[in-house]
Amino acid sequence: MTLTRRTFLSLTGAAGLAGALAACGEEGTGAARSSGKPLTFWCWDGALSEAVVKNVTASFVGRADITTKIVPGDFGQRLTTTLSAGTAVPDITGVKGEDMPVFLTLARYFLDLNTLGAREIADSFAPAKYAQAATGDGKQLGLPIDLGPTALFLRADLWKQAGLPIDVETLAGRMSSWEGWFECAHRLRRRLPGTFAIRNSTDVFAVALSQQAETFIARDGGFVGDGTAVRTAWDLAVRSITEELQAGLYADAAFGSALEAGVITGHLGPAWNGLDIASVAPGTFGSWRVAACPGGPGDIGGSYLTLPATCRDPELAFAYIRELLTPQNEGKAFADAAVFPAVPAAYSLPALTAGQPFYGGQSTIEVFGPAAEQLPTVYDAPGNAAIASSYVTELANVEGGKNPESAWQDAVSAGRRTAEAAEN
Repeated sequence: MTLTRRTFLSLTGAAGLAGALAACGEEGTGAARSSGKPLTFWCWDGALSEAVVKNVTASFVGRADITTKIVPGDFGQRLTTTLSAGTAVPDITGVKGEDMPVFLTLARYFLDLNTLGAREIADSFAPAKYAQAATGDGKQLGLPIDLGPTALFLRADLWKQAGLPIDVETLAGRMSSWEGWFECAHRLRRRLPGTFAIRNSTDVFAVALSQQAETFIARDGGFVGDGTAVRTAWDLAVRSITEELQAGLYADAAFGSALEAGVITGHLGPAWNGLDIASVAPGTFGSWRVAACPGGPGDIGGSYLTLPATCRDPELAFAYIRELLTPQNEGKAFADAAVFPAVPAAYSLPALTAGQPFYGGQSTIEVFGPAAEQLPTVYDAPGNAAIASSYVTELANVEGGKNPESAWQDAVSAGRRTAEAAEN
């Protein structure tokens, strides 16, 4: 429901984990070969900071000989297939946040990190993100790498032109409810004819949905895609359509062109979306600011480090992932590659408190930090992503002129069928 992944590596000048690690060996390794315990580590390009992986791997020389493999394509599917086959299983692996709900149902393939000391460091992580890697019976499958606290991204020059405030405190008051965002969006539309407050209705739906405690499937397994939580997000998205506040743009190229031309004056999404904006609309660099998300914080994105049940040295592997996720290394990951830390202790480090050129020198942690620490704990069922596609399709149909109520009924019916098919 949002841009699929960060494009930050091209913006920061980093070659990416794949290239850097490949230079060290056929599959990549962060250090010279050692006589330590051999361990394999799977992740995807952009999952972590290249420098952090190399430095931490080097610090384990003599204890562990860690080979990092960058897995292309559908990482979740590749990992699922490998775990099921039981051959060439990595000792350490990343898991994308959107895949974690499925892997929670496959907990037998992973170690419970509580048996290795996870409980003692649980308070180090953003509570809501940490909780999403826990099974119903209390097993902790992963430690969070990063997360995506949502915010309002705004073009400061255009907001000023429309007579709207851009300072964080004033906007925080305005954005205490979604109504405040709609008021600002309408003022922009009146003062700057031909512009839109946001690219599409799906972004509104995704952000509003991330603020809900449950979405399409309840914890007891029942379908609730026709309930208040989803309907609230749906109505906000539909309102952005019927009040002509969204541009109906989905392709990155069209989005970038509209941003460059000043046709779109803002964006709603997770922290890492700022780098996607910079990628598609480099001419707007420095013109952006961030403010509190209307209606409260939510989380979109983020990932985990896990240990498969076949890990050859669980204690050593756990020590390795703990080191990757220290506040100092999380801070460096943010500075290197805009991986937003899931460890709040990193938020006071200079790497995060420094002003950021893309945001005109604003220290965005003043917005993203509190949001990350106040995230709601959301139940994300394994079938949610598939069900959500029905609603996204129908929102696009509303943009094309379909009656909103008919679209809602069709979205619910399709979502229910998807949920029932998943049960059978």
